[in-house]
Amino acid sequence: MTDPGASATDPVDDYTGAVTPGGPADVRELPRLTIRKLAVSEMSNNAYLLTCRETGRQLLIDAADDAPALLHLVRSGGDGLDAVVTTHQHWDHVRALADVVAATGARTIAGRDDADALPVPVDDAVGQGDTVGVGAVTLDVLHLRGHTPGSIALAYRDADDRAGRTHLFTGDSLFPGGIGNTKQPGQSFDALIEDVTARVFDVYDDDTWFYPGHGDDSTLGAERPHLQEWRDRGW
Repeated sequence: MTDPGASATDPVDDYTGAVTPGGPADVRELPRLTIRKLAVSEMSNNAYLLTCRETGRQLLIDAADDAPALLHLVRSGGDGLDAVVTTHQHWDHVRALADVVAATGARTIAGRDDADALPVPVDDAVGQGDTVGVGAVTLDVLHLRGHTPGSIALAYRDADDRAGRTHLFTGDSLFPGGIGNTKQPGQSFDALIEDVTARVFDVYDDDTWFYPGHGDDSTLGAERPHLQEWRDRGW
């Protein structure tokens, strides 16, 4: 949606986040960061390419599947790939990880408690309160326990964005309509709802836009009124 108050020099934001496997990426231009969202695989996994507009350095969130498509996305964004962040260990989010890393030499980043389960060695194991950098851009790491032990989200606020909006990449921990699946062995609804409440909804404003691991995006303001409903239903 275009900001009617934007100046002629501000990036025009017509991003919707609606993407389909085999279709083009949707692109959001922030003053310091370009976000490209691509859907891959029969499970409509989302992959996000972040490009620092000052330096051209790039970071990929979740090399989920279809390495050729992801590598094409990387080439469309700029020269090379600095890092791949894996939001969590589940197989559908790592199917292209080894191929993308082999093709680009990118370093690997994942949650500390999921790192040993990934199909490639993890260069940087991170947790709550850590940061991830790409070029002149820094993102905050949130550890959201419950979907997997080491699930992480990344939060970014563009210092030059007059809207002041936070952008949150949540993996499979938060979706429009609820938190991630916690019905399998080793998962915990109580842990995930508490972390999503305390580390996401209690910290970030309603206009925070979040980008999940599958499907469409949403804002915290759209989801906040339903938190008690999620608690009551247990999923």
